[in-house]
Amino acid sequence: MQTAFWLSTTGCKELPKTLDVSLQRRTQHSILLPTRSQSTEVKMLRLASLTALFVLFRLLLKLSWVQVIPALFIFYLGSGGWKFLRIVFKTIRRDFTTGLVLLRVKWQVWRHLRGKNTIPKIFQETVRKHPEKTALIFQGTGESWTFRQLDEYSSQVANYLYEQGFRSGDVVALFMESCNQYVGLWLGMAKIGVEAALVNSHLRMEALLHCINISNSKAVVFGAEMMEAMQEVQPSLGKSVRLFCSGDWNPESAPPGTEHLDPLLEMAPRHLPSPPKKGFLDKLFYIYTSGTTGMPKAAIVVNCRYYRMASLVYYGFCMRPDDVMYDCLPLYHAAGNIVGIGQCLLQGMTVVIRKKFSASHFWDECVKYNCTIVQYIGEICRYLLNQPSQEVGSCGFNSRILPGIYPVTLVRVNEDTMELIRGPDGLCIPCKPGEPGQLVGRIIQSNPLLHFDGYLNQSATSKKIAHDVFAKGDSTYLTGDVLVMDEYGYMYFRDRTGDTFRWKGENVSTTEVEGTLSRILHMTDVVVYGVEVPGIEGKAGMAAIADPKNSCNLESFANELKKALPLYARPVFLRVLPEVHKTSTYKFQKMELRRDGFDPAVVKDRLYFLDSRQGCYLPLDMEAFRRIQSGQQKL
Repeated sequence: MQTAFWLSTTGCKELPKTLDVSLQRRTQHSILLPTRSQSTEVKMLRLASLTALFVLFRLLLKLSWVQVIPALFIFYLGSGGWKFLRIVFKTIRRDFTTGLVLLRVKWQVWRHLRGKNTIPKIFQETVRKHPEKTALIFQGTGESWTFRQLDEYSSQVANYLYEQGFRSGDVVALFMESCNQYVGLWLGMAKIGVEAALVNSHLRMEALLHCINISNSKAVVFGAEMMEAMQEVQPSLGKSVRLFCSGDWNPESAPPGTEHLDPLLEMAPRHLPSPPKKGFLDKLFYIYTSGTTGMPKAAIVVNCRYYRMASLVYYGFCMRPDDVMYDCLPLYHAAGNIVGIGQCLLQGMTVVIRKKFSASHFWDECVKYNCTIVQYIGEICRYLLNQPSQEVGSCGFNSRILPGIYPVTLVRVNEDTMELIRGPDGLCIPCKPGEPGQLVGRIIQSNPLLHFDGYLNQSATSKKIAHDVFAKGDSTYLTGDVLVMDEYGYMYFRDRTGDTFRWKGENVSTTEVEGTLSRILHMTDVVVYGVEVPGIEGKAGMAAIADPKNSCNLESFANELKKALPLYARPVFLRVLPEVHKTSTYKFQKMELRRDGFDPAVVKDRLYFLDSRQGCYLPLDMEAFRRIQSGQQKL
């Protein structure tokens, strides 16, 4: 879950609401919550009593409304309703403001839907308003682009690709690190209806090849910094896939057939190309997400989804066009590209792009560029605050006054299997405060705000949809995020469902990592799972490896991992054991391994941890364990 917060040049004006993790866990395991039937009985009894009193006071005693209403109010307080009133007083302003934001965005979505607008068309209006205003600043080089320059560059991209035969509906993979050109490239593709597939710049080999192939990309535009990665997969690409390199050009190290894109774009016309026959509900680009079934999935982002995500944040946080946003999140993700860059394209805001987050340079650069807003994920806030109290910020909220007014809610899940729990009526059970549950969102395809676009793979789309959740016959989107809500409706991240876990802000598929490790280790049994580390949000990856002959060469293993997996997907901990136990149906027993964790006092097998500075695995003894527990050892 992502959000934004206000900044001054000296620090935060407003920090996220916090909740002590240790208290949160005690609440989840120690407090006896009333059952659904008990809660319903209390509500029905209160309602029946209020109705009876109303009949008595109004119809039998003939009291006036001035007398009846205070009497009923006093009874309501006396029956335990004060807690609800306290929640109302605490949250009504928040809920009312959010409701107005939803109505405002819904009206604008309807207006753009009628006008058959697209993101490039809306951007043209932004250029008209602010032609010479700074649109993008790249921290790496200090290069700044005005809205006019961004418009001209993207038009050059559009005109060149059109001259090369690319047409509306074609897909071009974009594989590069964050920079100004990244924005201009996908925006230029969108101007002629070409859909960019935004590939994670950390992917290598099989995962990279999979992302290019699954999107049916006709070409790949990659940054010069990705030259080595492209050389590894180029022999496996189809002969018809064209390769374009942007950045520092070295023809000797480029894959065969690669064309240097930059000089080609300089010669392309800068005029606005003819717009494609696309509307607000048509595809804009693809982003990739790691699901529960292995390789990344290509998620469809239509123009409407891009607009509503960016606009909800813009109006929800009362941003202004004269704000300056600091965007240090990768542009291949929705957080950095839609919530961040979207403020530039749609609202005329200046956005500072940083290739990679740096805690040591964060505040200095915010001051340098006069940033007033930062787009962040919870993990970044933890790095910045670095508080020993292990406090975490809320990642969203739902109304406790009118729970059904927002299209999202938490439903109960089995904490071991993470499957949805259903009541006797077959419907899912809403969570109460302190109760972990999966975040689900209502799907109404006729409503642009509740429309679900899904993935390119229909099977993957089906797995993300649950039916009969709130009512018989309904459909909801399963986010895969397990959250906990406090009494005011603020939500806090806890876990991921299925065969995934979250580490350093990225979702990691255990299936994908298991396959890669097994291949490196010559088909050895490997189990990958996430384990909690004190003071760190999400879970660190841990691999249990069957090595009865003690033949595993960890140095070679670590070197192979660097080539095959991005840093966030590499196991932080290793557990080397004689064999990995299986169930009677030949499934690995992950829950027992997960409970053991990485404590040497509990686990008698050989344990190792990944030293991020040295890039190798070191023995995990009690001394190293204590350093990790105290936060002295960085992971």
